[in-house]
Formats: sequence, C-alpha cells, structure tokens
Amino acid sequence: MVGSKWKKWLAAGLLGLTAAGFLAGCGTPQEEQGKMKVGIVQIVQHPALDEANRGFVAALDERGLKDKIEIDQQNAQGDQSNLRSIANRFVSGKYALIGAISTPAAQAMASATSSIPIVGTAIADYETAKLMKSESSPDGNVTGTHDRAPLDQQLALIRKIQPHIKTLGIIYNSSEINSVVQAERLKEACAPFGIQVMELTVTSVNDIQQTAEQFIGKADAVFIPTDNVIASSIPTLIAVTNKGKIPVYGAEVGHVKSGAFASESISFYEIGHRAGEMAADILEGKKKIQDIPVEGPKETKLYINKHEMETLGISVPDDILKQAEMI
Repeated sequence: MVGSKWKKWLAAGLLGLTAAGFLAGCGTPQEEQGKMKVGIVQIVQHPALDEANRGFVAALDERGLKDKIEIDQQNAQGDQSNLRSIANRFVSGKYALIGAISTPAAQAMASATSSIPIVGTAIADYETAKLMKSESSPDGNVTGTHDRAPLDQQLALIRKIQPHIKTLGIIYNSSEINSVVQAERLKEACAPFGIQVMELTVTSVNDIQQTAEQFIGKADAVFIPTDNVIASSIPTLIAVTNKGKIPVYGAEVGHVKSGAFASESISFYEIGHRAGEMAADILEGKKKIQDIPVEGPKETKLYINKHEMETLGISVPDDILKQAEMI
C-alpha cells in the first residue's frame, strides 16, 4: 500500500516537473531564439555611411520589426579581409538578411552567398560592380539603393558660382569601382561645356596630401565623389586646396560638414532608409529581391560652408544663397 502511494506521488512529481519545463520552454528564451538575424556591414566609419546605416535601422524599427529581429552591426574598418570574415560569419550563422553599406561591402557579401537576401545602399552602380545585370530587374540575391550624385546639378552649381571655370579637378581612390564610375560620368558631363577634368587618384589616406598638391595652380575647382577614402580625410584635402584658394565641391552634405565649400547634396539617411524599407518588405515576406528594382535619391538640397566661403573669399550669387542651407 505504501509502495503504491509512493509510486503515485513520484508520477505526479515527474508530471509537474515536465509541465514546468514545458512552460519555461514557451517563455522569453525561446522567443529570443526565434528572432530573425539581420547582419549589417559597413566598409568603414564616416558620416555619409553612418547616416545610411542610421536610416536603414530606423526603417526596420518603424515597420515594427525591432522586437522580431536581432541586428548584428559590423564595421570592416576598410579592410577586405575583415569583410570576408564578416561575410563568412553571416553565412554560417544562417542570417535572414544582410544589409551592405558601400560597394566593397556588397561585393564581399555577394561573393559569399547566393541565397541570403542582400540589400545594399551607398553604392554608385550595381551593374558596374557586377552585382546584377540590370538595376531595373535584379536577377540574383542583391538589390538596394544607389548614391549617384546628380552631376548635372553639381556642374550647374559650379558654373553659376564660377562661370569662367576651365579646369575641374577630381580626386578619388582608384580601387573603388564606384569612384571610377563617377569620374567617368563627370568627364562626360563636363565635355559639352569645354571644361577639362584633371583626374588624380590615390590608394590610401596617406596619399591625399601629396597628391592634392598637384591641383594648386592648375585646377579652378575640385569635385569629390562619394568615395570612402576621400570622405575619411576631407580636412587633409581642404588644408591643401585652401593654400591654392581652390573651392572644393562635395557630392553630399557630409563633405560640406567636413570642410568642403558647397554641395547639391543627396541624403544618405534617405537612401539608407529606403533600403531599410526594402529589407522590411523582404523580412515580412511581402516581396522578393526580384520584385524590388534599385532606386536612387528622390531629391537634393543645396548646402554651403559659410566658413569656407569666407576663407576663400568667394562671391556667391544671391539666388544661390537664398536656396542654400548654411553650415
């Protein structure tokens, strides 16, 4: 009789422990394990890419995904080997989606996986970067937003401020395909106006000061594209061009904030935010990569660096000053 009761009590106890374990398994830990992993990789830290990153994350939050995803933020610090390591980690971790900020980041991710959706931003040209055959019809696992500066508007701004310009300089990192593309497009845009483009290239931030010295006495102005190396060292460039009283026009507002004279600027926050919306559509199962063509910035805004304008003694037409936001 005692043995029979003992067996009943033991069975009841085991049943209680099993139920408790089941209930514990249904709680927060399991929900956390069920979150989708999203990797975001940035080639290097500088204001433009930081803004694109901020916009990307904000868009995911605005779609109510904050509690449904686990974001893994990675910065390659400009190192290709770091990019490969990050890519391998994202792939082995079976991430649901990868956000790639910059051309090198997107290329590294695309080389590592053909199945995980990749949404890029701050990329000049997806076709030239061999990320897809047509930006209007993505054919693989990559889509996103581009950061092509409106060169026609940039050139119109330069010609209004400097109507007699004959030589326009451009300096960029020769290993960044996005910068090479922008340099070629600048030459095409300048040709109808008889403006010569003085093209200088660097391979690292250490080359900028010595290379930029070549502009002095030769270039009437300098344009800097959305180049990661140059963006990281604009004060170095400006220190050189100011000696020659050469105004520097940037492709985006971050350049002006760092010391460039003026820009008809795109918003990196805007293109990052739009890329985040694309990513949200994919994570929610509303769209596939192939349903989302590459998009660019919708509008631009004029910015002028007041200190630089005064330092160079540039007389800016009133109609431009009225449109501009002074920094």
